[in-house]
Amino acid sequence: MTNRLTIKDIARLSGVGKSTVSRVLNNESGVSQETRERVEAMMNEHGFSPSRSARAMRGQSDKVVAIIVTRLDSLSENLAVQTMLPAFYAEGYDPIMMESQFSAEKVAEHLGMLRRRNVDGVVLFGFSGISQKMLAPWQEMLVMLARDAKGIASVCYDDKGAITQLMQRLYEEGHRRISFLGAPHHDETTGRRRHEAYLHFCKKRGLAPAAALPGLTMKQGYDAVSGVLTPDTTALLCATDTLALGASKYLQEQRIDTLQLASVGSTPLMTFLHPEIITADPGYGEAGRQAAQQLIEQIGGRRAPRQIVIPAALN
Repeated sequence: MTNRLTIKDIARLSGVGKSTVSRVLNNESGVSQETRERVEAMMNEHGFSPSRSARAMRGQSDKVVAIIVTRLDSLSENLAVQTMLPAFYAEGYDPIMMESQFSAEKVAEHLGMLRRRNVDGVVLFGFSGISQKMLAPWQEMLVMLARDAKGIASVCYDDKGAITQLMQRLYEEGHRRISFLGAPHHDETTGRRRHEAYLHFCKKRGLAPAAALPGLTMKQGYDAVSGVLTPDTTALLCATDTLALGASKYLQEQRIDTLQLASVGSTPLMTFLHPEIITADPGYGEAGRQAAQQLIEQIGGRRAPRQIVIPAALN
């Protein structure tokens, strides 16, 4: 039987002190890149992860989950996180927050560090570029939010349903020249699926599409609006509240007050600042609750990975 290595062993094999190994484990600063890579290589070579008993003796929780968001300032992701946290706390888990910044490389780094720290599970806000190979070792301990992946539990939004409901509402109100602001198609859900739902509705109803796919920021929404407006445009549908906020600022500056805005999101900021905008709620809060519950049940062996789709609702 092979003896389990300790932090002291890894420090000796790497030629560094125990405090340096601890900083690498906790992804803290104060360690050169060369030293960090040497320590990580030694950990990987020996399959090292700190024991749960060692964590408990250091006063750390024996039940830890990680939440990896794409951006800490994301309005929609924060709404989901707000409902996850109480669910984890109620079951005695200590959540730790991390940020991927839409970088698959950062996700791989975070997952590597989390495995070394022996965390119980992970909620990962997904995006295009995350590979199946990267997620495979976490199959029983991970729930992906906003994206689906084969064999991995996921909680997704009904992107097509949200856009279709908004387009139907605008159509019923008499709008026939409806423009669209969205994200590029390398973003599978917010980008491709929402844009394609808009195009499908236009084709079905015989409407002329006018779309731009600048990205996800308010500035991109602000800059792109003029490119999709014509003298006949009566409504503008935005794939996210953030784009709609940028578009609204442009319309206000241009004193355009006859255009009906609609967006997917229904975040508190949007509904407070612009109650006149028609919104579809994708169910961010419900997605957070269900993602947390799914992970808790997977960790406890009470639930197998499954795919959950949260229905959208017009406000």
